[in-house]
Amino acid sequence: MKICGQNIRKIRRSKDLTQEYMAFEMGISQKAYSDIENSKVKINLEILTKISDILGIKPSEICSISDKCGTNDYEEKYNGLLEYINKKGISIPDDFQ
Repeated sequence: MKICGQNIRKIRRSKDLTQEYMAFEMGISQKAYSDIENSKVKINLEILTKISDILGIKPSEICSISDKCGTNDYEEKYNGLLEYINKKGISIPDDFQ
């Protein structure tokens, strides 16, 4: 979600750190780091942990579980698809559920 990227930017700026510094510490390009702050990529737990370590804060200060940081979008879509299929009476093989 956008709020996670915005929070990262806000906290990074409050600590007077540059995107270049953050990218270097994470071992990625500045462009890749910029994409994180601009919510162009989904933030997973590994990325969230690296960023919070560099900033010296808890991951929850960046992104609460309720914000999801985009990590559970696929699960919501999958469950929505299953619900739709069930409503339509379409049979699903057991190994796909």
